[in-house]
Amino acid sequence: MKILVAVKRVVDYAVKIRVKPDKSGVETNNVKMSMNPFCEIAMEEALRMKEASAASEVIAVSIGPPQCTETLRTALAMGADRAVHVDAGTSTVYPLSVAKILRAIVELEKPGLLILGKQAIDDDCNQTGQMVAGLLKWPQGTFASKVILDKERQVATVEREVDGGLETISIDLPAVITTDLRLNQPRYATLPNIMKAKSKLIKKFTPEELKVELSSDVEVVQVTEPPKRKAGMILSSVDELLDKLKNEARVL
Repeated sequence: MKILVAVKRVVDYAVKIRVKPDKSGVETNNVKMSMNPFCEIAMEEALRMKEASAASEVIAVSIGPPQCTETLRTALAMGADRAVHVDAGTSTVYPLSVAKILRAIVELEKPGLLILGKQAIDDDCNQTGQMVAGLLKWPQGTFASKVILDKERQVATVEREVDGGLETISIDLPAVITTDLRLNQPRYATLPNIMKAKSKLIKKFTPEELKVELSSDVEVVQVTEPPKRKAGMILSSVDELLDKLKNEARVL
């Protein structure tokens, strides 16, 4: 069974985000970029499944500008067998377009499982996994904190995090799974594997070759920084606190 893992190139989580002067978006020039942390978790889970002989091949796929090949090299260094890059140039690719591209890749590769991070830390949309499952008409296990594959029965048992705690579901393969933070701890790529990754295959497509039109009903009007937090105050008694909550904050 093949496992397809979608990975996204985002601004590194440790970088302080800066808004562009024209407020059209976030500054990405000369900024450190890396693989989305949730995508790292998805890749790690796929690699563990392969190591447990539940899968024969792990394929990484990324959609975006030419620099996405760097993210794919990271996935290959972690242990992915090969990679697919869909070059969207400088176009902004929104979740529905990503889902349509992933559907096209799935139809080409015929994987038994598609794994994605539950969301990307740049836009926090949390939509792509659900959309691609709907387009493929595949069952889905979102926000997975534990996954167990049964190869013989072609079933995946997914423990997922919900508002009320944990929910365990059983889904037939092929399926879509989106990963949550507590699923695993991603491995570091070793130097020998980084060197080996340079010779691994990255197959390239364009959205046009996959017959997907990059369009969106979303329009970004303006991006602004959150308001600065006001300084707090130290109060001398509970009575003074209650007075301010009642008469100034008006929350009581």
